[in-house]
Amino acid sequence: MIADLLIVAAIVALALPVVLARSAFTAVALFVAYGLLLAFAWVRLDAVDVALTEAAIGAGLSGVLLLGAARRLAGGPPVEDAPPGKAQVALIGVGCAGLAVALGAVILALPDPAPSLAEPVMANIAAIEVGNPVTAVLMGFRGLDTLLEAAVLVLAVVALWALAPDAAWGAAPGWRQPPATDGPLALLARVLPPIGVVVAVHILWVGADAPGGKFQAAAILAAMWLLPWMAGIAAPPPISRAWLRIVIAAGPVAFILAGFAGSVLQGAFLAYPPGYAKAVIIAVEVVLTASIAVALALLVLGPPAEDRGA
Repeated sequence: MIADLLIVAAIVALALPVVLARSAFTAVALFVAYGLLLAFAWVRLDAVDVALTEAAIGAGLSGVLLLGAARRLAGGPPVEDAPPGKAQVALIGVGCAGLAVALGAVILALPDPAPSLAEPVMANIAAIEVGNPVTAVLMGFRGLDTLLEAAVLVLAVVALWALAPDAAWGAAPGWRQPPATDGPLALLARVLPPIGVVVAVHILWVGADAPGGKFQAAAILAAMWLLPWMAGIAAPPPISRAWLRIVIAAGPVAFILAGFAGSVLQGAFLAYPPGYAKAVIIAVEVVLTASIAVALALLVLGPPAEDRGA
């Protein structure tokens, strides 16, 4: 109980400086810390998979995206920041308070116990041959949904590339970042990627039987790829590279092939053969992780541009 109260107090205490920070870089750094605190809160709620997702995407990948935006804003012309009037502050405060009360009322009105399919999942999880019920749902019982999500990421990358002007088609995505010779960004870009890759591989591997999985691992890998680009010590590959396009499409293609194999061997799409279900799931997740990581990184980088100068 005391630990829960401390986490809630820390979240509220950190949310205020995130909103009130005058520096964009400071606000982003505090926002990343805020996301990590939220991950701790999810752990206390026994939602470890959600906590990993919050830490990897809410803090990690979003933090990288916001850091890049803050750096570009810092290099632009100065913008006068007019303080909001008292009426605006009061209106925003009343709106936030009303939203908090409404959300609290909705939460308190939920049935107890809440409707859940946890029992049917646990009763049939042995057929999927994995120990993590989240993985069993995503790769087994609702495997088609996961396949469509992976396909949507590929389509999102294609749609983003379509925004590039004709003269820039095939060029490298994103903006060329000036090299960071010192400071925290330069240090993190050199120290974190090896550690992040090891953590991502571990999260992917244990995801079949413990909290973790492909989405969390892919988000970490994408963030580790983006850090050196943000520090100006590495450049993203041109989108015309064949291997880049193959990696993006490989995940959904591998999932579809596994689905058709199930149709032939078991008589149903995405049905796994007994005794080989876990091996097939892990193999597909490995390929999906690479595809999702590259897709997420490319979505953060943006479309190719004619002038990639910072």
